[in-house]
Amino acid sequence: MNRTALRMTALSLVLALASHGAWAQAPIVIKFSHVVAPDTPKGRAAERFKQLAEQMTGGRVKVEVYPNSQLYRDREELEALQLGAVQMLAPSLAKFSPLGVKEFEAFDLPYIFPSKQALYAVTEGRLGRGLLRKLEPKGITGLAYWDNGFKVMSANKPLLTPADFRGLRMRIQASKVLDAQMRALGAQPVALAFSETAPALRDGVVEGTENPPSNMFTQRMHESQKHLTVSNHGYLGYAVIVNKKFWDGLPGDIRKTLERAMEQATVYEKTIAQRTNDAALESIRRAGTTTIHTLTPQQQAEWRRALQPVYTQMEERIGKDVVQAIRREANP
Repeated sequence: MNRTALRMTALSLVLALASHGAWAQAPIVIKFSHVVAPDTPKGRAAERFKQLAEQMTGGRVKVEVYPNSQLYRDREELEALQLGAVQMLAPSLAKFSPLGVKEFEAFDLPYIFPSKQALYAVTEGRLGRGLLRKLEPKGITGLAYWDNGFKVMSANKPLLTPADFRGLRMRIQASKVLDAQMRALGAQPVALAFSETAPALRDGVVEGTENPPSNMFTQRMHESQKHLTVSNHGYLGYAVIVNKKFWDGLPGDIRKTLERAMEQATVYEKTIAQRTNDAALESIRRAGTTTIHTLTPQQQAEWRRALQPVYTQMEERIGKDVVQAIRREANP
């Protein structure tokens, strides 16, 4: 066969393959990285978003979910997002402070949300949307708030009064507010990445921590913590965010479809969050490794009094107007 015939044969093959879609455009890949286990509220919601996004775009988008700090740890993931190494994250709200957006630290203030309804009044309203827009100059687009619920305290001794915290090394995520919270209780705060927390508890590097029950149970922290106090003293939530350049560069129809997928995944996440934490607390109870305490109204009032100075210390840092606005929205 001569060269002309070979070229004609090759061209015919290319046209035939193209007509059968063999050269169809490769899917858009979204790498979604997070630091918790797949069976937490955040982990399950990330998988739900993956399913919805791939289904609703007809396979034009592929979402790769990387849980348990498989790609990046707490301190690394935001930089990775800004550099485009990953496209999507769901970091806890305290992590935005190093970017210069300190207003999100208000979510760490103790007892600022009296209920989930009060929380949603903030995150689903004008104030919550305005906070997400503050991320845009940092190259980040905020898509949604996800919920993990209220936190418990744990240690190897009962934590019933502020005096019980005196001198304890308590793990916190990196947050000036949480640092001030632990110091107000008389503890010694130790900032550690989430992935380092369970080993640090086992090895005695830290003596206690705070977490929603789902995080505590899925990381098996209860196996090295003899006591747990249902204090509901603080809140842990997340913002689902994407690299702004990547997001703005998507075809308009794809972006709108992904927004709908995120809306549905967010509804799902909020539905399962409390249920998952309730089930985790019951699993910790059944494990028999940890005594569970619930604060009496008098004990909780004592905690509130001890933690009130945190507001005075942090209002200037966060912005007194932001703290007051959240309190107004949360307590109409």
